[in-house]
Amino acid sequence: MLYRKIGGYIDEHLRSNSDKILLIEGARQVGKSFIIREMGKRIYKNFVEINFAEDKEGSKIFENIHKVEDFYLALGMVAGQSLNTYEDTLVFIDEIQEYPQFLTMLKFLRQERKYRFIASGSLLGITLKFTTSIPVGSVIFRSMYQLDFEEFLIANGFSLDVIGALKNKYERKESLLQEQHNHLIDLFRKYLLVGGMPDAVKTYISTRNIAKVREIQNSIRRLYVADATRYETNSQKKLHIGRIYEMIPSQMENKKKRIVAKEIRGKEGDRFSYYTEEFEYLISSGITHAARAVSNPKYPLAESQSKNLIKLYFNDVGLLTAALYQNNIHPVFNNEKSINLGSVYENVVAQELSAHDHKLFYYDNRAKGEVDFLINDQATASILPIEVKSGKDYTRHSALNNLLNVPDYHIKSGIVLSNKREVKTLNSITYMPVYYAMFLGSMPVKEDDLIF
Repeated sequence: MLYRKIGGYIDEHLRSNSDKILLIEGARQVGKSFIIREMGKRIYKNFVEINFAEDKEGSKIFENIHKVEDFYLALGMVAGQSLNTYEDTLVFIDEIQEYPQFLTMLKFLRQERKYRFIASGSLLGITLKFTTSIPVGSVIFRSMYQLDFEEFLIANGFSLDVIGALKNKYERKESLLQEQHNHLIDLFRKYLLVGGMPDAVKTYISTRNIAKVREIQNSIRRLYVADATRYETNSQKKLHIGRIYEMIPSQMENKKKRIVAKEIRGKEGDRFSYYTEEFEYLISSGITHAARAVSNPKYPLAESQSKNLIKLYFNDVGLLTAALYQNNIHPVFNNEKSINLGSVYENVVAQELSAHDHKLFYYDNRAKGEVDFLINDQATASILPIEVKSGKDYTRHSALNNLLNVPDYHIKSGIVLSNKREVKTLNSITYMPVYYAMFLGSMPVKEDDLIF
């Protein structure tokens, strides 16, 4: 079984005295149901799982329920013998977005304290827009993503002691030995190919067959596009969503790495504002990560973001390399000089930062240039700029230099991530290997979290 860091958070919540209902949200296929199921069965004597997506395709027994007593009646009809008391019964509501009225009902289920509840959902960002009453104060929302690189290393046999030693090296800004670095870079390149979707990782671990991994990744990409046809009623918007999603890999190869509005349907004069809802779907559904432009980078970044300049990334780098290179592993694994891996490296850093709960921004200034990522550094109440380099020219970063040279921004330091082994700091810029991105604001690994 794959180790997931969020398992420790779920375990801690379910063992706590909190009566709030934990709701795990995230894109399809990232492993939400599996980890909840495993943790719930481990802790509770009675574990009941109801899947609203399956119910909607089948008996629809929960579809028109709007009262708590009617819900308990339906629950008893499908799982009566497995229900007992609040102390020993956990009810897992999966795919809760299929019946949005239950998001409101969670508040009353909490108040009843008849059973303990936990829930998960996809496309919750979309569903919540149409929910009349969000149960603020009764529900804890927690996002879940695909396996990050740290979890990928553990899936490939790394122990907690090794992860801890690597993190110590990162915190002390120390370089690994050449042989250690080579091993980490090798695994990092495999991660670029495999990504972190649980089914893809498990298939890679068991078969080492990239063709089988690609089959899974391609099916997930098709599923993401198909979801738009289920949750968007406007047929034209469905087409636009699919078109924008499929454009992301090619657009990331461009200098600005942004979707150009006029290219979505090939019509001059189209503006970003014409496709606001389509972009919002792609972001809220969790199938993309969005970095928003900032021209006046001051803490906190959200205060100066641009609404109309957005870079989109696939939520998983394996899906990106599958779209770009199909079954050919050589562009990534052999680091071929003729292939620019800048977009791939940028995507993997975007998903690492997102998995560590960072909101993504980037610096965009006509005069001073563009910096790949800006994140809020909560510890120092300042901005941390990050440049990602896939080639040998990793010390060339004029835009980052320009940014640091503006006293009014109060930016204390910057980071450059690259393939190079040596960790060093020059003129307030720390150069470090790209795999150290796994420790930028990451969740701690605990012994009790390990599940295999």
